[in-house]
Amino acid sequence: MKFFIQAGAILGLIGVALGAFGAHALKNMLDETGRTATFETAVKYQFYHALALVLVGILLQLFGSNPTIAKLLGWSGNSMLIGTLIFSGSLYVLCFTGITWLGAITPIGGVAMIAGWALLFWAFL
Repeated sequence: MKFFIQAGAILGLIGVALGAFGAHALKNMLDETGRTATFETAVKYQFYHALALVLVGILLQLFGSNPTIAKLLGWSGNSMLIGTLIFSGSLYVLCFTGITWLGAITPIGGVAMIAGWALLFWAFL
Protein backbone atom coordinates (compact mmCIF):
# COMPACT_ATOMS: atom_id res chain seq x y z
CA MET A 1 0.00 0.00 0.00
CA LYS A 2 2.84 2.40 0.81
CA PHE A 3 4.43 1.65 -2.55
CA PHE A 4 1.48 2.99 -4.54
CA ILE A 5 1.22 6.13 -2.42
CA GLN A 6 4.95 6.73 -2.84
CA ALA A 7 4.81 6.00 -6.59
CA GLY A 8 1.87 8.38 -6.96
CA ALA A 9 3.69 11.08 -5.01
CA ILE A 10 6.81 10.72 -7.16
CA LEU A 11 4.79 10.74 -10.40
CA GLY A 12 2.93 13.82 -9.16
CA LEU A 13 6.17 15.58 -8.23
CA ILE A 14 7.73 14.80 -11.60
CA GLY A 15 4.51 15.76 -13.41
CA VAL A 16 4.40 19.20 -11.81
CA ALA A 17 8.11 19.73 -12.46
CA LEU A 18 7.87 18.64 -16.11
CA GLY A 19 4.73 20.70 -16.63
CA ALA A 20 6.44 23.82 -15.34
CA PHE A 21 9.62 23.03 -17.26
CA GLY A 22 7.63 22.52 -20.45
CA ALA A 23 5.63 25.70 -20.00
CA HIS A 24 8.71 27.83 -19.47
CA ALA A 25 12.05 26.36 -20.51
CA LEU A 26 10.78 24.16 -23.34
CA LYS A 27 7.99 26.38 -24.65
CA ASN A 28 9.88 27.58 -27.74
CA MET A 29 11.21 24.12 -28.62
CA LEU A 30 7.78 22.51 -28.22
CA ASP A 31 6.12 25.28 -30.26
CA GLU A 32 8.69 24.96 -33.05
CA THR A 33 8.23 21.21 -33.33
CA GLY A 34 4.46 21.36 -32.94
CA ARG A 35 4.58 19.04 -29.96
CA THR A 36 3.08 21.27 -27.26
CA ALA A 37 -0.21 19.34 -27.21
CA THR A 38 1.65 16.02 -27.06
CA PHE A 39 3.71 17.19 -24.10
CA GLU A 40 0.61 18.51 -22.31
CA THR A 41 -1.15 15.17 -22.86
CA ALA A 42 1.79 13.30 -21.33
CA VAL A 43 1.81 15.56 -18.27
CA LYS A 44 -1.98 15.41 -17.88
CA TYR A 45 -2.20 11.62 -17.98
CA GLN A 46 0.81 11.28 -15.69
CA PHE A 47 -0.84 13.53 -13.15
CA TYR A 48 -4.24 11.80 -13.33
CA HIS A 49 -2.58 8.47 -12.70
CA ALA A 50 -0.38 9.85 -9.93
CA LEU A 51 -3.57 10.70 -8.06
CA ALA A 52 -5.09 7.33 -8.96
CA LEU A 53 -2.07 5.52 -7.51
CA VAL A 54 -2.44 7.43 -4.24
CA LEU A 55 -6.09 6.39 -4.23
CA VAL A 56 -5.16 2.75 -4.81
CA GLY A 57 -2.72 2.94 -1.88
CA ILE A 58 -5.40 4.38 0.40
CA LEU A 59 -7.92 1.77 -0.73
CA LEU A 60 -5.38 -0.97 -0.02
CA GLN A 61 -5.00 0.35 3.49
CA LEU A 62 -8.77 0.42 3.99
CA PHE A 63 -9.69 -2.86 2.29
CA GLY A 64 -6.40 -4.78 2.18
CA SER A 65 -7.59 -7.34 4.71
CA ASN A 66 -9.79 -8.82 1.97
CA PRO A 67 -7.37 -10.93 -0.09
CA THR A 68 -9.42 -10.72 -3.31
CA ILE A 69 -9.70 -6.95 -3.16
CA ALA A 70 -6.04 -6.59 -2.18
CA LYS A 71 -4.92 -8.72 -5.13
CA LEU A 72 -7.06 -6.80 -7.64
CA LEU A 73 -5.94 -3.45 -6.22
CA GLY A 74 -2.32 -4.56 -6.52
CA TRP A 75 -2.85 -5.48 -10.16
CA SER A 76 -4.70 -2.21 -10.70
CA GLY A 77 -1.89 -0.12 -9.22
CA ASN A 78 0.83 -1.99 -11.10
CA SER A 79 -1.09 -1.70 -14.35
CA MET A 80 -1.60 2.05 -13.85
CA LEU A 81 2.05 2.59 -12.97
CA ILE A 82 3.41 0.58 -15.89
CA GLY A 83 0.88 2.15 -18.24
CA THR A 84 1.83 5.66 -17.14
CA LEU A 85 5.52 4.98 -17.57
CA ILE A 86 4.96 3.63 -21.08
CA PHE A 87 2.30 6.14 -22.18
CA SER A 88 3.71 9.37 -20.78
CA GLY A 89 7.31 8.20 -21.05
CA SER A 90 7.02 7.46 -24.77
CA LEU A 91 5.37 10.85 -25.37
CA TYR A 92 8.13 12.65 -23.45
CA VAL A 93 10.82 10.86 -25.45
CA LEU A 94 8.97 11.73 -28.66
CA CYS A 95 8.83 15.41 -27.65
CA PHE A 96 12.47 15.60 -26.59
CA THR A 97 14.05 13.54 -29.35
CA GLY A 98 11.64 13.57 -32.27
CA ILE A 99 11.83 9.77 -32.53
CA THR A 100 8.40 9.24 -34.05
CA TRP A 101 8.27 5.44 -34.00
CA LEU A 102 7.83 5.65 -30.21
CA GLY A 103 4.29 6.77 -30.92
CA ALA A 104 3.62 3.14 -31.82
CA ILE A 105 4.16 1.97 -28.22
CA THR A 106 2.12 4.76 -26.61
CA PRO A 107 -1.18 2.85 -27.02
CA ILE A 108 0.29 -0.08 -25.06
CA GLY A 109 0.58 2.27 -22.10
CA GLY A 110 -2.95 3.50 -22.69
CA VAL A 111 -4.30 -0.05 -22.67
CA ALA A 112 -2.44 -0.75 -19.42
CA MET A 113 -3.95 2.37 -17.84
CA ILE A 114 -7.44 1.31 -18.99
CA ALA A 115 -6.81 -2.14 -17.51
CA GLY A 116 -5.81 -0.51 -14.23
CA TRP A 117 -9.11 1.35 -14.03
CA ALA A 118 -11.04 -1.80 -14.99
CA LEU A 119 -9.25 -3.76 -12.25
CA LEU A 120 -10.07 -1.02 -9.75
CA PHE A 121 -13.72 -1.35 -10.71
CA TRP A 122 -13.55 -5.14 -10.55
CA ALA A 123 -12.03 -5.03 -7.06
CA PHE A 124 -15.24 -3.53 -5.71
CA LEU A 125 -17.76 -5.27 -7.96
